[in-house]
Amino acid sequence: MNTFQRARSEEQRESRRVDILATAAAMLDEMPVAAISLNELSRRVGLAKSNVLRYFESREAVLLELLDQAWKEWSADLPARLTDGIDARESMDVRGEQFAATVTASLAGRQVLCDLLSAQAGVLEHNVSPQVAARYKRSAVDNVGELAALARLHLPELGRRADHLAASTVLVIGAVWTHARPSQAMLVAYDADPTLAALRMDFTASLRRMLATLVAGTLARTPA
Repeated sequence: MNTFQRARSEEQRESRRVDILATAAAMLDEMPVAAISLNELSRRVGLAKSNVLRYFESREAVLLELLDQAWKEWSADLPARLTDGIDARESMDVRGEQFAATVTASLAGRQVLCDLLSAQAGVLEHNVSPQVAARYKRSAVDNVGELAALARLHLPELGRRADHLAASTVLVIGAVWTHARPSQAMLVAYDADPTLAALRMDFTASLRRMLATLVAGTLARTPA
């Protein structure tokens, strides 16, 4: 944590932005996105809320930048994982399963990324200016493009539909994460009525199965 009272240089301002993002990430380890408030974030950073707003225009702007940062860290890790996890000598069906399994495994320990992806459209893209929204979306387009390029590399049969696969993969990650983290009330309901347990999702198993189905479906819709 910084000890200076006022950020005067560009280096100090950047350091303060890093502190705010790191604090928000730490909060996500303790609580869901909906529970994070600008007041509590400011308190933990050690700044007045008005000072935090000098660096980010809203709570959602903080979290959008944190999402982009977490996504880029994941993207940097994914190429080596896919190279190790996919055997180019195998059939498309097998490689599709390997792609799904590797992407799923790559998200282990990436709670911040999954949490923010699940809240992206419904929460994070609200209460931000058009400028912040556009800046985030430009970066997101690049991030999805990188994932699509990796899909084309390992699943060349998909051709241009790898773009659709990449975009859909991101949506599925967020959706499965949301459903795999039920409320306390739902957990009690599951325990009280075992017949409801069929609706309970395990994140890893469900995501791997859905991604494998998504790959197979995308291939089936790809022109020969």
